[in-house]
Amino acid sequence: MKVFDLKHYNLLVNEALELYLPAEKEHPSTIHAAMRYSVFGGGKRLRPAMVIATHEMFGGRAANIMPAAAAVECIHTYSLVHDDLPAMDDDDFRRGRASCHKVFGEAIAILTGDALLTLAFELMVNRLPEFHSASKVLQATAELALAAGTYGLVGGQVVDILSENKELALPLPTLEYIHSHKTGALLTASVRVGAILAGAVENELNLLTRYAAHLGLGFQIRDDILDATRNTADLGKTAGKDNKAGKLTYVTVLGVAGAEEKLRKCHAACYDALSALGGSEMLRQAADICLTKNK
Repeated sequence: MKVFDLKHYNLLVNEALELYLPAEKEHPSTIHAAMRYSVFGGGKRLRPAMVIATHEMFGGRAANIMPAAAAVECIHTYSLVHDDLPAMDDDDFRRGRASCHKVFGEAIAILTGDALLTLAFELMVNRLPEFHSASKVLQATAELALAAGTYGLVGGQVVDILSENKELALPLPTLEYIHSHKTGALLTASVRVGAILAGAVENELNLLTRYAAHLGLGFQIRDDILDATRNTADLGKTAGKDNKAGKLTYVTVLGVAGAEEKLRKCHAACYDALSALGGSEMLRQAADICLTKNK
């Protein structure tokens, strides 16, 4: 039985990123140094791990999916670099060290995010065709583009910003929209891209979408809980910042106990979505890792 070995996937993804990212000394060296600083600043590589695990689940080989896995991590890192900017969440720390804009300045940080996003799609269209048909590459690239844009990550970020310090009549639907788009969309794309490139059929993709929707929502709820209950040293980023900024979180709306109950429901819903999907033990293990509060 295959195991969801996050450390193993981390190593595979880091090897691919080392190959695909421009060398630090390559001109213009400042932007390439900033890209590498941001990408190799730590992180579990959860999203690319989901790409690989789902691809393997449907009979694919890890080596054939690495451009897509690296592309997903580039998009995720770009979103973090931009998220930390003063115009956004204004955070000086990311993954236990200074944020990109604190080291390289705001202008280079903006361009770093732009460069990583652009590199992601270069990897999809230039590297994946070596392993997969043009039609599958096109389908997978469209999935990733949709998840990164206004119907996904960007849309969730916009609603998050516009909801700060607002008294909303219906905070829970707004909060679910933010989390399911800002966090859930890229996780959903990760599992779908891996499956699409391995030949999964529509019914299987629908079950994966249900699973990933609950996983993404629960993942962000867990993050809200940790933000409210842990310190900066534990988190590797500034603790309690969402509350101080007047952001909507599951803890501010439901309290810690209510958020924990919602997290448990998301975990159970992940298992329920997988019940009709054969060979999905790795994805159950991923849900355990992502949605267990003290992991």
